[in-house]
Amino acid sequence: MTIALPRPFAQHYAFVVVAVIFLSLLATAGLRSTPGVLMVPLEEAFGWTRAMISSSAAAGIFLYGMVGPFAAAVMQRFGIKRTLVGALALMSLSTGSSYFMTEPWQLVLSWGFFSGVGSGCVTAVMGAAIVNRWFVTNRGLVMGLLTASTATGTLIFLPGLAAIAQFAGWQYVVLTIALCMALLIPLVTWLLPERPADVGLLPYGAPDGYVVPVMPKRNVIGAALGGLVRGFGRRDFWLLAGTFFVCGFTTNGLVGTHMISLCSDHGMPEVQAASLLAVMGVFDLIGTTASGWLTDRFDPRKLLFMYYGLRGLSLIYLPYADFSFYGLSIFAVFYGLDWIATVPPTLRLTNECFGDQEAPVMFGWILAAHQIGAASATFFAGMMRTVEGRYLEAFVIAGATGLVAAGMALFVGRGPK
Repeated sequence: MTIALPRPFAQHYAFVVVAVIFLSLLATAGLRSTPGVLMVPLEEAFGWTRAMISSSAAAGIFLYGMVGPFAAAVMQRFGIKRTLVGALALMSLSTGSSYFMTEPWQLVLSWGFFSGVGSGCVTAVMGAAIVNRWFVTNRGLVMGLLTASTATGTLIFLPGLAAIAQFAGWQYVVLTIALCMALLIPLVTWLLPERPADVGLLPYGAPDGYVVPVMPKRNVIGAALGGLVRGFGRRDFWLLAGTFFVCGFTTNGLVGTHMISLCSDHGMPEVQAASLLAVMGVFDLIGTTASGWLTDRFDPRKLLFMYYGLRGLSLIYLPYADFSFYGLSIFAVFYGLDWIATVPPTLRLTNECFGDQEAPVMFGWILAAHQIGAASATFFAGMMRTVEGRYLEAFVIAGATGLVAAGMALFVGRGPK
């Protein structure tokens, strides 16, 4: 028997849940962006190459994506709250322990493996699970807001972390991240019910007589791998995964990790370059939330075509841009609006192609493709910078993949099942 616990905001408590998840996604994204701040300080402190530092960041991003489908199954089996609290604790311990690192393998273990596993449980997959569980209407808008938190957190943390690295040292950067993760644990424990019925509510927007779907508690490994096997046989899965691979390749893997280094190569101070990424974060919050609103009203395929096409053209242009603060500010505003606006239409297409019950796990695998793309770009751009001494080829190639993804998006849901 479920006991309804009294909560504030009555029928609108779903938005308290959204706020808690928003903050958790924001902080986790900030953690994943931190290697971009640490790259130059670690290079100076230990003499490690950017390719080596990039490989640890790539490992974390790769695990961040690959854990997603299994995290979706864990949430169905053990609950969202337990999953989130455990992930926050793991991220706090792993990043805090890196304060004592002296060898490259310790960087890979703390910022690659453990933080990758922890952050992989707190992704857009968790946002999708919350949206499907707590909302019947306005799903696109809410998913847009939660998605914006992941990209915004990637970017708005950077100026403060860069300033800490410059004036206090890289050690205090990792301690700051560890503390942020630890402070979220009591907040989640207090304010996050497992489901609407636990506080005597129906999902937001549910009509009278609405019957809440019963989600079976399946074997975690079987549910995750079963979803992947079913996805392999679906053309739409490959199209969605392919376009989302490009999304990761052209955003946090490339710009989120290497933009500060690119600006540094052109003589721009690190804190000033991080401020540009913060501008992107602010405009991403606007752009991705607006994308959720548009997704509720327009064909998501056409939205994806527009997003990927404009992103590709802007990345091809960037290496040839005037690297003044004013010139890059224009790029930051434009690119920020498009940073990860692709997620709401991608989730809507996933729900349409696979149904609400299968969508969280399937979206987890599609998000895994996103993070594989991000990890590939992180390593590829670092390698190109080490070998060629510049980022030109990496950004032009990434822009070309954006144009290819724009064409692919138009075919999702159009062909045979």
